[in-house]
Amino acid sequence: MPGYEVLGEEEKKEILEVLETGVLFRYGFPTQRQGRYKVEAFEKAFAAFTGRKQALAVSSGSTALKVALAALGVGFGDEVITTGFTFVATWEAILEAGAVPVFTEIDDSLNLDPDDLARKITPRTRAVIPVHMLGAQARIQEIMEVASRHNLPVIEDTAQAAGGFLQGKALGSFGSIGTFSFDSVKTLTTGEGGMLIMDDPELYRRASEFHDHGHDHIGTDRGLEGRSFIGFNYRMMELQGALGLAQLRKLPDMISRQRMNKGRLKAALSVLKGVGFRHLPDPDGDTATFLAFFLPDAEKALAFKEMAGKAGVGLVYFLQNTWHYYRNWEHLLGQKTPCRNGWPYRAEGGRDLQYPPDALPKSDALMARTLVLPINIKMDETFFGKVEQLVAEANNKFF
Repeated sequence: MPGYEVLGEEEKKEILEVLETGVLFRYGFPTQRQGRYKVEAFEKAFAAFTGRKQALAVSSGSTALKVALAALGVGFGDEVITTGFTFVATWEAILEAGAVPVFTEIDDSLNLDPDDLARKITPRTRAVIPVHMLGAQARIQEIMEVASRHNLPVIEDTAQAAGGFLQGKALGSFGSIGTFSFDSVKTLTTGEGGMLIMDDPELYRRASEFHDHGHDHIGTDRGLEGRSFIGFNYRMMELQGALGLAQLRKLPDMISRQRMNKGRLKAALSVLKGVGFRHLPDPDGDTATFLAFFLPDAEKALAFKEMAGKAGVGLVYFLQNTWHYYRNWEHLLGQKTPCRNGWPYRAEGGRDLQYPPDALPKSDALMARTLVLPINIKMDETFFGKVEQLVAEANNKFF
């Protein structure tokens, strides 16, 4: 899935234009920068691509979540519902805001289960963060319906699904705010970096101020102005904006190539006895960064994974993955923190956040038989042949 596979002359050109000015900071220095505002140009292009009125570039997908929560006013003691299958940053941002992560089960889309969302809402719920995991859509329309009934804002964590759509509408553009990651292994990469998209001008103002130490950005220099509240430094720099501009122009082609590769690999795996594939709410809008499939039980999944590894086909078994699945977040389950007073898990007044490892039994059962094949932009005939041979041998040996 990484966009670094196609880094080339376009990215060099954009970066050199920044280096020629000597201005790496996104604000200020109007004379020296020669009219070149790469981050701002990237924001405008990304907003147009996703069909939103505003975009705000930040230093990472993780900080995009933190800024989004701040813009929505989420704070101490508030509950924020998200999924138990996501990168750790989703719930880390909630804890960083002082709020309480509440985890839902996943369904056969491998994303947040709208039915379980409805069960997890309480009077303390202040926001919902569904995640478009592994490049494909959550049931975002159903999630929005549940959230709307309870008047809850939705932050779409679209870190792994930039360029994805659902029935022609860009992922990240359904909720109040959509967040994105452009780290080194994302399809659209700026090395590090992230983005927020939204339509509400007040949300944009709050996000923009919070991501730059609270500066209100009123004035021609857009640098050091007044402050209406505290913030922090989550800015993107000009070199990242330059990379983003070039990569965004390549994104449709990158996704198209991933879809061709995924189609071939899915066809090869479809003859594996007992296999099933994850539900995609809109296959035409899939970014095709991963191919997720189910086997009848955990025993067969592990046996096939081991066999695939020996054949040179790397599969991910997320039930054992320490970065992305609830059961293996030992620092969450064990209340591990650098703070001597136990924050953010514990606080005076009775706060003691307990997360038992067996809290998501439906998700455990589904993940136990799920395997995932990463899809690259460039995949050669040798690899496709390995997968075809692997399936033939597995059918003879295991099924």
